Amino acid sequence: MSDKEASGLGSDLAKCTNLSSLTLDLFYNYIGDEGSSGLSYGLAKCINLSNLSLCLTENQIGAIGASSLGSALAQCVNLQNLIIDLNLNKIGDEGSSSLSFGLAQNTSLSNLTLKLNKNQIGDKGVSELGFNLGKCTNLSNITLYLNSNKIGKIGVQGLGFGLSKCINLSNLTLDLIKNQIPDEGALGLGLALAKCTNLSILTLFLNSNEIGGEGASGLSFNLAKCTNLSSLKLNISENQIGDEGTSNLGLDLAKCTKLSNLTLYLSENRIGATGALCLGYGLSNSTNLSNLTLKLNYNEIGNQGTSGLCSGLAKCTNLLNLTLSMSKYQINKSQQLRVKSICLKSLRLVDFIILFL
Repeated sequence: MSDKEASGLGSDLAKCTNLSSLTLDLFYNYIGDEGSSGLSYGLAKCINLSNLSLCLTENQIGAIGASSLGSALAQCVNLQNLIIDLNLNKIGDEGSSSLSFGLAQNTSLSNLTLKLNKNQIGDKGVSELGFNLGKCTNLSNITLYLNSNKIGKIGVQGLGFGLSKCINLSNLTLDLIKNQIPDEGALGLGLALAKCTNLSILTLFLNSNEIGGEGASGLSFNLAKCTNLSSLKLNISENQIGDEGTSNLGLDLAKCTKLSNLTLYLSENRIGATGALCLGYGLSNSTNLSNLTLKLNYNEIGNQGTSGLCSGLAKCTNLLNLTLSMSKYQINKSQQLRVKSICLKSLRLVDFIILFL
């Protein structure tokens, strides 16, 4: 689809003033700023829209096109559920700021999914995004895909600060894979999330950043303050959290007394036996934990660490489903069998998967 065709579609949509739900899949086309602006013109006329899903993945949309889209969404004052997919475009900081400024005008918005992977967005753009979303006080479910951008310490802190203003937020997914987030950024994000007092479901993808033990510890210390958290999925693989970060992670998450579903991806983090043992000890105090997935591949845990980890997990008396993935080259055959035996004998598991890859 070309710019001209997208503009034509916008003209047709402008006549559909009674539309309440709309799904448009326009991915992998040749739509640029001109086409996005024409399409946005039509959407702005659909003032009765309450549900909108717009996929524009891998087009040629820049800051101007994103700004036009934001202006259009500002006119759709009845929007409650919104999915915008702009992955693999080039909206940059300016586009992110303008788009989110338009979203901030939608005070009735309750469910938002925004996909902005690979868009050359830096600290300024993501900070503005957070600031503007903080004005959408009725938001209860937010999903943000921001991987493979240029987000660092200031950006993630700004994003977190804005999200902490979403007082009704109960379900949050943040994808920040392959950015430039250091320890200070992880700590700042944690401080912000601790203020989201209604948060019950949290998914964080922080893999392939620059987070060490201090950052992971700061993040987990503050997650422990999310007293209503019942489900957590944390992917912090391919960082450098080491034994310090892993140990504190286990001890802090045990303080989330309502936590029943936990997924931790900790592969490639320089974790040794001490970290694994302390992780197991910490999780042994998670009294309501019923579903646990742990991925610890490509670390330096060894036989002793594996045994300590599993001995700790064996004390999780309410655990029903366990998936454990580790690297076989660091654990001998007899130890692999012993690990399986510990888990099977000590736990009343309904489903048990252990992988030595």
